[in-house]
Amino acid sequence: MAHGGDIKLFSGNSNPELAKEIAEILGVKLGDSEVATFSDGEICVNINETVRGKDVFVVQSTCEPVNNNLMELLIMIDAFKRASAGRVTAVIPYYGYARQDRKAKARDPITAKLVANLISAAGADRVLTMDLHASQIQGYFDIPLDHLLGAPILAKSFEEKGLVEDDVVVVSPDLGSVTRARKFADQLHASIAIIDKRRPRANVCEVMNVIGDVKDKNVILIDDMIDTAGTITNAANALKELGAKDVYACCSHAVLSGPAIDRISESAIKELLVLNTIELPDGKKIDKIKSLSVAPLFAEVIKRIHENTGVSSLFQ
Repeated sequence: MAHGGDIKLFSGNSNPELAKEIAEILGVKLGDSEVATFSDGEICVNINETVRGKDVFVVQSTCEPVNNNLMELLIMIDAFKRASAGRVTAVIPYYGYARQDRKAKARDPITAKLVANLISAAGADRVLTMDLHASQIQGYFDIPLDHLLGAPILAKSFEEKGLVEDDVVVVSPDLGSVTRARKFADQLHASIAIIDKRRPRANVCEVMNVIGDVKDKNVILIDDMIDTAGTITNAANALKELGAKDVYACCSHAVLSGPAIDRISESAIKELLVLNTIELPDGKKIDKIKSLSVAPLFAEVIKRIHENTGVSSLFQ
């Protein structure tokens, strides 16, 4: 039995192309709404169709400009709740503030938890997201959360290139990504290596040593997100110096802020595969970066949530 009325899919301003693609796959029309800004910067939301009793899904990544996109999401959820939507699901392909997930030093905020509280307080009934920076953030929510994995989409693309098994090594760019790298390597039947790096201060990183054999191998660096690209490009250059053949990289979330594009252009990375959880503006589209769509996966999960059928098989 489906939940309440029909599916209604709406989009904020962060990733309208992805929302359109999801709507097309589902065979529904994107909801008629307008998210604009008053002259003083306050966000103004107009929902131009009825949502009473409907199963509403709001697609909005909380990427740059993070605070604007987050407020758009919160205000849209509030608007739908006050318009008597049957259920509101926040579809957040990229969950911003996820790196502030614990107190790393005295007096640090835990902003990932604060954002979870805000989404619940706004009135969301459930959340659908992908590749949280730290998987324990799932537990910051007191409402149901479905956590999708982007790695199978990336792995399939590498398989199609013939990058599997003996001549491939999957490399974790730091100790925190080892579990992710191991699962990815299992999908490609490849071995793994780990980079042990030191980070003297925020957004500055230096590579120390590589645990594992990369000589004469094609290597694939995997991370959940690439921000300023310091970690991934330093790692790629170090692997090349250690005798790696071709260096590929992949991530779910292409944050790509500051010097990222220049660093990737000048690095040893042959190709960087990313997912479209964050929209790539024209200024960040370079030949080395190839984007893959998460729309088919999100569409399938939205359909299953709406029909109240199991989604666990899609998390494998």
